[in-house]
Amino acid sequence: MIPAPFIYHSPTSLQELLSLLRDYPEESKVVAGGHSLIPAMKLRLMQPRHLIDLRRVSNLQFIREEDGALRIGPMTTYAELQRSPVIQSYAFVLSEAAGLVGDVQVRNRGTIGGSLAHADPAADLPAALLALEAKVYLSGGARKRNIALDRFFVDSFTTVMEETEVITEIRVPIAPDGTRSAYLKFANRASRFAIVGVAASITLNKNVFSRVRIGVTGAGTYPMRLRSVENNLKGKNVSESAVIGAAKFASKGMELQVDIHGSAEYRAHLAETLTFRAIMESVDRADRISG
Repeated sequence: MIPAPFIYHSPTSLQELLSLLRDYPEESKVVAGGHSLIPAMKLRLMQPRHLIDLRRVSNLQFIREEDGALRIGPMTTYAELQRSPVIQSYAFVLSEAAGLVGDVQVRNRGTIGGSLAHADPAADLPAALLALEAKVYLSGGARKRNIALDRFFVDSFTTVMEETEVITEIRVPIAPDGTRSAYLKFANRASRFAIVGVAASITLNKNVFSRVRIGVTGAGTYPMRLRSVENNLKGKNVSESAVIGAAKFASKGMELQVDIHGSAEYRAHLAETLTFRAIMESVDRADRISG
């Protein structure tokens, strides 16, 4: 299929990019990897008058550890996240989730910033980044701003970003010593999107859950933190029964998705099961390291 006619722009600097967005706030779309936008344009579900390509914009593709945090550029690919020694050392769950995205071609082209801005409710990376307490840095609005990821998503394919804003950085705080993590998903066999995916990041103090962060994708209308699970488990001794009890809160207060891939009840069951498994896998990894 052929998309509707459009004007192509390839800015080379952030200033040029922001200028284009301000010139065409309601007529433009930004393309990063293009795996979601281009198919939608071919089907004419989206018909932007101006297409702004980020590939040549400088200083948007990087991974570095700095001042107690990981700083990640929005044009960093899934493959780079998967392979990066820095990500593997300080944010293993992000590397793990990136390695489960699509196929090799998708991982080599798709980007972390594109994933977050597109806000697909079944994308893998948001769950991992929620468990890591990531922040998103934005430019192009009335002022530069940063926002915690658990306030970034507001609905399916909808974020707090304004029409003239772009993501310039994702920042992940380095977790305390003793933190271990895991990402597990039940995937659609064709698309490999998560029907439900859960990321867990836990910190153990001796035999106690001192810190618990859980992110879920696919279950609800947008990715979110499972605060009821976190609050239920924090401060408890490590045991399978404690994790089973906490996991029962996985879908509490969530507007569950219903589609051809699963009912609300099915997704609630998957959320509970995968929450239990992701936490227990994180505990097992902590035991293997300490042992």
